[in-house]
This record gives sequence, structure tokens and C-alpha cells, in this order.
Amino acid sequence: MGKLALLHLLCGIFIFWAVSVVKAEDPYKYFTWTATYGMASPLGTPQQVILINGQFPGPRLDLVTNDNIVLNLINKLDEPLLLTWNGIKQRKNSWQDGVLGTNCPIPPNRNYIYKFQPKDQIGSYTYFPSTQLHRAAGGFGVLNVYARSVIPVPYAKPAGDFSLLIGDWYKTSHKALRQILDSGKSLPFPDGLLINGQRQSTFTGDQGKTYMFRISNVGLKTTINFRIQGHKMKLVEVEGSHVIQNLYDSFDVHVGQSLSILVTLDQSPKDYYIVASTRFTTTVLTSTSVLHYTNSQTPVSGPVPAGPVNQFQWSLMQARTIRVHSIMEKLHLQGQFCLPTLHHLSTGSRDMLSMVSLTFILTLL
Repeated sequence: MGKLALLHLLCGIFIFWAVSVVKAEDPYKYFTWTATYGMASPLGTPQQVILINGQFPGPRLDLVTNDNIVLNLINKLDEPLLLTWNGIKQRKNSWQDGVLGTNCPIPPNRNYIYKFQPKDQIGSYTYFPSTQLHRAAGGFGVLNVYARSVIPVPYAKPAGDFSLLIGDWYKTSHKALRQILDSGKSLPFPDGLLINGQRQSTFTGDQGKTYMFRISNVGLKTTINFRIQGHKMKLVEVEGSHVIQNLYDSFDVHVGQSLSILVTLDQSPKDYYIVASTRFTTTVLTSTSVLHYTNSQTPVSGPVPAGPVNQFQWSLMQARTIRVHSIMEKLHLQGQFCLPTLHHLSTGSRDMLSMVSLTFILTLL
């Protein structure tokens, strides 16, 4: 009788735990950001930029899929402001997207509280101002969505990851650029390229280890080719979708695009160029940073690795190599993916393929 009562007690505890887990609400993360003007010298000349919490670029927003985000944005600019979460699918809450038509701009000295959930959207993204050409003055930043521990991804966990915001930049103020557009003219040629709001940065890793580089083009006008001297780049994710993993010597990143690559530090211990250069422009703008091996005693040397010149067809064909990892991955469902088994079924003179044992194992959410 005592054993039966103990069994009932254990069953009751298990059922209570299971129900609690199933009904538990996903974590909440709270942020308060203030947008202000400030001075910086991205290209060596002091100019007014838009800061988020005093930072240019803005704070890095690291999230985990299923997190509930509550972000209070205070606008201290002299113009209405909107931030958009580029690439995040605002499911059933499009009014949090931060673009005209779904959001009203935040008036000066007022605030707005964004509430959204990046569910099933593991990948690299950005946020930036979506109106008044404010992006030409800054206000942009990194938005990364990481997998929960119970969610598998199709690559080994990297030793670390680096986020790189690459983009063209103007010394001219965003208000002057806006007047150019309002007059019916196109934007002039940019004055330079930036990597993380600077002309040069250093990224450090250990020899033999693999690191993720999250690349986003936050510029206004130009496609940018990205490459790392002497290293292959394995593309694993584009715009929140895991893709067939191909190796590249360089990769074209178009305006507004974000992607993730894996780079193994498998060369001799020294420093190597990280290069971003404009594509399809008569004058090629270039910005360099440094990949530093921790055991390196040798600074970067030799010519900066050249990128492809023009070659529209090359860029188009490269874009066509991007393939989503699986049918189920495209649906962004959380779980373990079991690919379909294909069998040949003979029906008289005709063979047809039958898809059987297509399974999807849901993970406890």
C-alpha cells in the first residue's frame, strides 16, 4: 500500500512538472534605449551622427529564439524616428515592425515600447532607422538570434562569433542627402566604407579553431564584396535560413542583406587582411580590418587581396548557389529535422517516387 501511495505521489509530481513546463511563459528581456545626436569621426572628419545609448553603431542586441522583447525607445532627436528590425518576421504583430504604414514615427521627446518575439528565427539581423534617411547618420546596430540549447543547428558550435556591420558612408549630413533625393536626384558616390562604424578593426582568434562571422550590409547604395586573406568562408545562414554549406573565397553582400559564415583559422600564425570593397562602381572603395591569430608575431603584409571587378554574371551566379537547407527548415519550425526517405515504386511501365517516413520531432517549447 505504501509503495502504491509513493507511486501515485511521484506520478502527481511528474504531471505537475510537465504541465508547469508546458505552460511556462517564454523569457522576457527588457531594454531602454535613447536616441540622440552626437559627434564622431568615422572617416576622420568630425560629423554629427545618431547614437543609441551613446553608442555608434548602436548596442548589440543578442537574443535567444522565443525571447519576448520589450524595448522602450526614447527619441531625443529633433525629428520623428522609427527603428525597424530588419528581417524579423513580426507574426501577428506587424505594428511592431517599425516602418511607415504599420508604425507611426516616434515624435521628438516621446517614446514608444516595441514588443516582439523572434520565434523560430535563428540567424543574423540588424536594426536601423527606417525614415527620414536617418540611417545615413547611424542609429543602426547588430541583432543576433541564437538557438536555444535544445534546438539543433546544422553545424558545430563555433569557438566564438564576430558581428561585422559593413556599409558605405557619407560625410554629408543625412538632412543634406535627403534634400538631394527630394530634388529628384540620386545619391552621390559615397565617401568611404566602414566596418563597425570604423575604418579599421581587429578580430582575434585561436589557431585551429572555427569562428562565425556575421556580416550585414548597412549601407545605402553599394553592394560590398567581403573576403578574408588566405581563408575559405563557409556560408551557413542567410536572412534567418540555414543554407546548403558551400565554400567561398569572397562573397557579395547586398544592401540590407545579412548572412553568417564559418571561418577556420587553419593558416600559419600571423595577421591577415579582412577586406570589404564596393562592387559595380567605377571607383572601388575599400576598407580593411585585421584577423589576428593569438599566437601571431607577424603583422599583416603583402597587397590587399583583390576582389572581383564588375562581373555581374559572377555575382548573379553566386547568389544562385544559395539554397535553403531543407524543406522543413524553410518553415522555421523548432525541432529536429528528419529528411524524407525516397523509394521507387513501380506501377507497370511507370516509376514514381514515393515520399515516406517524413517525420518532424517537435521539441518541447
